[in-house]
Amino acid sequence: MLYHLFEWFRTAGIRFPGVSLFQFITFRVMLAVLLSLFITIIYGRRLINMLNQKQIGESVRELGLAGEHTKKGTPTMGGIIIILAILIPTLLLANLNKVYVRLMIVSTIWLGLIGFIDDYLKLRAKRIAQESGATYKKGDKDGLAGWFKVFGQVGLGITIGATLWFNGNVKTWREFIGTPSPNEPVITRMVSGKERHFVETKVPVTTIPFVKTHEFNYSKLLPESLRGYSWLLYIIIVIFIITAVSNGSNITDGLDGLATGTSALIGVCLGIFAYASGNLILADYLNIMYIPNLAELSIFIGALIGACVGFLWYNSYPAQVFMGDTGSLALGGIIAALAIIVHKELLIPIFCGVFLVENISVMLQVGYFKYTKKKYGEGRRIFLMSPLHHHYQKKGYHEAKIVTRFWIVTLLCVVLSIVTLKIR
Repeated sequence: MLYHLFEWFRTAGIRFPGVSLFQFITFRVMLAVLLSLFITIIYGRRLINMLNQKQIGESVRELGLAGEHTKKGTPTMGGIIIILAILIPTLLLANLNKVYVRLMIVSTIWLGLIGFIDDYLKLRAKRIAQESGATYKKGDKDGLAGWFKVFGQVGLGITIGATLWFNGNVKTWREFIGTPSPNEPVITRMVSGKERHFVETKVPVTTIPFVKTHEFNYSKLLPESLRGYSWLLYIIIVIFIITAVSNGSNITDGLDGLATGTSALIGVCLGIFAYASGNLILADYLNIMYIPNLAELSIFIGALIGACVGFLWYNSYPAQVFMGDTGSLALGGIIAALAIIVHKELLIPIFCGVFLVENISVMLQVGYFKYTKKKYGEGRRIFLMSPLHHHYQKKGYHEAKIVTRFWIVTLLCVVLSIVTLKIR
C-alpha cells in the first residue's frame, strides 16, 4: 500500500521525502526484513501474554524424552505472529499488482488458516476434556482429520499450478540463439553493453541442478499424443510438492527453533534465486531463465526471513512459544510455492534436505514397523524414535545441540543449492 501511495506521489510530481527510495527493490527488501523483525519481537511478546491469559498451552505426550515436561503449558499457535509479520510488510511495501506477490499472499493465508483451525480444534478438545474431568492425551482424535489437511493442500496446489500455467502474466524469457526473422516474436535488449535476443514462453520448464543444458520441459514426460494434457501433469506435480514440503515442515517442528531456523535459511536461498532470476543482467550472466516481475517477490521473502528470525527470539531453546500447525504448515507451503515459482523445485531435496530426511525417517519407521509386525508378529524399529530429531534425543543429545547441527546441515545444503547456479 505504501508502495502504491509513493508511486502515485512520484507520478503526480508530488515532492515527498523518501518517494524515490521506494523505486528500489533492495531498499524495500531491507525495510521488509526490519519491519517483520519489529513485528515479531515487539508484538510477539504481547501475543505470548495473550495466549498465556487464555491458557492456550501445549499438551505433551509421554514419550520419555528429556525435557518434555518443561514444555507442558507453553503457549502454542504462535504461528499467527509469523503470518502477520509476513503479510503486513508485503502488503505495505510490495507491488500488489504482480501475480507472484498475490499468489504468495493467498498461499500464506490458505495454509495458515488450515493450521489455525487444526490448532483451535485441538485446544478445544483439550479444554472440553479438562472441564469434564477426563484425561486428555495429545494425539487423541482431535484437530482436523488428516484427509481435510490433504484436501486443503491439494486445493492450494491446484490454485498455484493453474495460475502459473494459465495466467497470462506468468512468463519466462529464454535466450534466442541465431538471427531472428522479421516476423518472429523476439525481444531484443541491451544487457551489459551487448545486444541480446530473447523469446517469451510459457512452456512448463524447470531447472535441473548440475546439468549444463539445465532446463527440463515437463511435457516431455508425456507421449506426444497426450501433450495437450501437460497442464494436468504440471498441476499434479505442484500438488505433490506442496503436500510433501508442508508436511515435512510440520514434522520437523518438534524441537525448539528447529523448523523456524531451518525455514529462515531456506528463505535466504530462495531469496537469492528470486532476485537473480528476476534481474535480467544477473540472469544473463548466470545463464539462467529470466522471469519478468519476479524480483518483486524478494520483498515477500525478506518479510519471511525477518519473521522467522524474529520468532526465534522467543522460539529458541527454551521456547517461550510454539508456532503450532498454524506456522509449520504455512511455512512449508510458502517454501514449496516459492520454489515452484522460481522454477527450482528439483532443488527442493537439497535445500529442504532436513525436511526430506525427517519425512523419510517417519515413513521408514512406520513402514518397517508394519512389515515386521506382519512377518514376525511384533513390530520392530529402525530408529529409536521418529522423526529423526527424536532419535537423537533418545541417544542422549541435548535438544539445543540437535537443533544447531540441523541448522548447520541446512546451511551446507543451501550453499550447495546456490552453487548450482554456476556449477553445471
